[in-house]
Amino acid sequence: MNKTDLIEKVAQVADLKKKEAEAAVAAVLGAIEDALVAGDKVQIIGFGTFEVKTTAAKTGINPQTKEKIQIPAKKTVKFSAGKALKDKVN
Repeated sequence: MNKTDLIEKVAQVADLKKKEAEAAVAAVLGAIEDALVAGDKVQIIGFGTFEVKTTAAKTGINPQTKEKIQIPAKKTVKFSAGKALKDKVN
């Protein structure tokens, strides 16, 4: 399912026009994105939790030259599925 499919499904289930569903989906995704950029955790009970995790800087090895390289720290988004979602999938 891609974003277009999601918009169509929301429009169908919520009995909305496609433009209204598109605005609703964009608002939800934008709110989640804004919260994550601000460093907040987004927890949707029964669905899951989105949060930003920081990976530490580390030393790696270039496989072609075998020389050591420094890999900088970075932030990634982690999603943890909630119990209700896990139960539905299984």
